[in-house]
Amino acid sequence: MSNEKSQTTIIPHSQEPLVTRHYPTEAQLEEAIQKAAIAQKAWSQVPLKERIAIGYKFIEEFRSKADEVPMELTLQMGRPVSQVPGEVRGFLDRANYMLSIAESSLADVSLADSDKPGFKRFIKRTPLGVVLIVAPWNYPYLVSINSVLPALIAGNAVLLKPSPQTPLTAERFASALTRAGVPADVIQVLHLSPQLTTFVVQHPSVDFVSFTGSVVGGQAVEKAAVEAKGFKGVGLELGGKDPAWVRSDADIDYTVAELVDGAFFNSGQSCCAIERIYVHETVYDGFVDKFVDLTKKYRLGDPTQSDTNLGPVVSVASGERIRKQVADAVAAGAKALIPEDLFPIAKAGTAFVAPQVLVNVDHSMEVMMEETFGPVIGIQKVSSDEEALKLMNDSPYGLTASVWTDAAGNPESEAAFLKFADELQTGTVFLNRCDYLDPALAWTGVKNSGRGVSLSYDQLTRAKSVHMKIKTT
Repeated sequence: MSNEKSQTTIIPHSQEPLVTRHYPTEAQLEEAIQKAAIAQKAWSQVPLKERIAIGYKFIEEFRSKADEVPMELTLQMGRPVSQVPGEVRGFLDRANYMLSIAESSLADVSLADSDKPGFKRFIKRTPLGVVLIVAPWNYPYLVSINSVLPALIAGNAVLLKPSPQTPLTAERFASALTRAGVPADVIQVLHLSPQLTTFVVQHPSVDFVSFTGSVVGGQAVEKAAVEAKGFKGVGLELGGKDPAWVRSDADIDYTVAELVDGAFFNSGQSCCAIERIYVHETVYDGFVDKFVDLTKKYRLGDPTQSDTNLGPVVSVASGERIRKQVADAVAAGAKALIPEDLFPIAKAGTAFVAPQVLVNVDHSMEVMMEETFGPVIGIQKVSSDEEALKLMNDSPYGLTASVWTDAAGNPESEAAFLKFADELQTGTVFLNRCDYLDPALAWTGVKNSGRGVSLSYDQLTRAKSVHMKIKTT
């Protein structure tokens, strides 16, 4: 909730206010940006080994207060408190990995092997300058670390704008960084309205923008950047409508358990959550029965309680949008398999949304084409790999996709998977797993899922070629 001067975070499960943050004026923003630009020059001159050492110290500082994170994050965005430690572990794992590859990723690329006598050539990786990072609320630590830490280690200054739903996450992140030794002006948290965000995006001293969020939000950032003077770099991590294909030879018990979790963890509020499943006709009925049985076992309720494993969605407005998508699908012929009375807490006017499994779905329905971002899954029967591939690619999104098959020791199944890996129009293709980001693999999307590569130093540095003629004749 926001007005022109401030924003207030509303606790999803209670609808009570949690914290309020006031927006800066444009003059205050101007000062913050100029401080960042000046501080970045000095920070970039700090030897890389020292910046990396500060990065490891940051991990220690964050870990020292990690016990405070679960309840704080639960109150901000509604994930069950018992599930938050998983995000903290992933956050620290990604931080450690990015630090472990920093020297090799940022080292000069020598061309000595091909240099002619009298010449020396190499390629440097240099920082961009001031980087604005616009972070989401659904995984605020996991997603922020992908850009914030590599940006800083590469020698950039960072302006970190958190979601109004999770303002405390960015403040905690920045506090650990400054305690570790990052200068205060090099990492600044900015709480901003949409208008002020545009101001920062378009500022001539801001060199790059990394945005994670909705397609609409990404379009707004892209438009603002295009309208700015000069040519500003923009990285966009946007939505998904991630599909799964269950082949006839899949291990059904294993696959059901993995896909139920992939669809409903964090109440389905993940850009790479499973949102549509295609199942071979020969195993379809058994798959759906097992999927429904497992879904009915979820405990939807107060996320601050340790026995809750499904919390509210982020807001009442989000809940109403999700319920409408389900109702529209049912009106168009879909069948809902989870009785509403199993989850009496899930009522209109609240942020509690019951998990739902829909069958008799097709691509004329929004629930199979547009991002739900909630605990809802559509399951469609198909007859072949060819049909599944066509349906999986029939989407405006392309973030991840998964194929479930007995590939171990089965040349035909492995060949089938590799064909999907080649032909799926997505940034990541999984075999027998889903809803996961491997720190060692590029995270990227195609189509409306965005552009650019995060969890990488490439996007946050520029190549500078150095060509030396050492002697003349």
